[in-house]
Amino acid sequence: MFNMKNNNLLKYKNYIGSVEYDLTDKCLFGKILFIDDLVTYEGNTIEELENAFRTMVDDYLETCKEIGKEPQKAYSGSFNIRTTPEIHQTLAEIAKTENVSLNKLIVAIFNNFIEDGENKNSKQYSHILKHLTKA
Repeated sequence: MFNMKNNNLLKYKNYIGSVEYDLTDKCLFGKILFIDDLVTYEGNTIEELENAFRTMVDDYLETCKEIGKEPQKAYSGSFNIRTTPEIHQTLAEIAKTENVSLNKLIVAIFNNFIEDGENKNSKQYSHILKHLTKA
């Protein structure tokens, strides 16, 4: 189901961390998501895991500073989209008609999608996710 608010993710200083459980060791663990560097943390309770996550984000940022490396950002705000030529043309025509750039049109469409997902029942997007899982 489409849900913009995932309660199974940790967030701190624009970084997102996973929450997982190891049944064998009976401990919680996770890693900072969406960066290439491997930064992990663990704890026995949710509070310990949250504290370990924040500590590791701070440690990651400090280590990067010490070695003169730019810390990776979780998201750059830039990504490529692949679609059909027909959809590309239709969107370009709409943007031209509305006197906005194609980029501004796509951002407006994304914002509308996100706002709808946050303000309405997530079931309305379940058909989209079902289609994506078939691909």
